[in-house]
Amino acid sequence: MAIRPILLYPHQGLKARNAAVVPTDPAVQAVVQDMLDTLVASPGVALAAPQIGHAVQVIVVDVSRKKGETGHGLIVLLNPVILAQEGRKNVREGCLSVPDYTGNVLRYEQALVEGLAPDGRVVTVSTSGFEALAFQHEVDHLNGMLFLDRIQSLSTDLFRRKK
Repeated sequence: MAIRPILLYPHQGLKARNAAVVPTDPAVQAVVQDMLDTLVASPGVALAAPQIGHAVQVIVVDVSRKKGETGHGLIVLLNPVILAQEGRKNVREGCLSVPDYTGNVLRYEQALVEGLAPDGRVVTVSTSGFEALAFQHEVDHLNGMLFLDRIQSLSTDLFRRKK
């Protein structure tokens, strides 16, 4: 399909709640392909549909793109939900839609995520570490949240990226 531009904060599309999808809808398959093409062309490890202008609940995650990470490999989920989280921790997080900043946010070391594969199968992923963080971050995007919304103090927990 196509590599799409990644929307940048403060674009309003990043703050909206997004619609659930039906796997049999041909438009959903086109969105998934655009997301995969865009992820491959980006420096990131995950992407949510709203980041490329599609107001639907689709995420792609592949932390194996980052050196030293393995995870489950490429996972595409439609309508994902986080069923359980354990092990609260503060982490430094960034985002393709907020390229100039990182911030300290509260996340969980482990997450149980469920959604649909593009073929309609129910998929449950038990994940931990960096991959768990990526899933939490992308599901936040589907709910109109950015990591900026999770920062406790903008004066002490937000950092400009070094170029």
